[in-house]
Amino acid sequence: MGTQAVATGVGQSEPLLLGTYTPKIDKKGRMALPAKMRAQLGDGMVMARGQEKCVYLLPQAEFRRIASRIQRASMGNKATRSYLRVFLSGAVEGEPDKQGRVLVPQNLRSYASLGDDIVVIGVGTRAEIWDRESWDEYLAAQEEGYSDIADDVLPAVEW
Repeated sequence: MGTQAVATGVGQSEPLLLGTYTPKIDKKGRMALPAKMRAQLGDGMVMARGQEKCVYLLPQAEFRRIASRIQRASMGNKATRSYLRVFLSGAVEGEPDKQGRVLVPQNLRSYASLGDDIVVIGVGTRAEIWDRESWDEYLAAQEEGYSDIADDVLPAVEW
């Protein structure tokens, strides 16, 4: 199912979620968490609306860190208030059951147009749940300019 292992940075306590997985969402809206991600995500996790119509799956500590940073931004800024409302109002805490499944709430399934054919990707400190067709389209579009994007994103990194 998975194409990558999950690793933890040496001396770091934050997760490093990696890889691409293809679990299914069952009729009750549950998804089996990729086994390699379960320990990294911990017992308590948060699902929230992500960018590009995906669902973020975050360890609670990472969700709290992000929410705190947004809340510290100027509340006098209309865009900050709007983003905070949308991000937090759709967030749901969850825990995996004994089989390692988590319920993906209907509001988040609707937001990301998730059917039963999904993709879960590791994106460092979070995972993202995508509709499979949407992910395939997104990835195809991004891969075309991947080298060009690297020039803008990684200018200070020496390989």
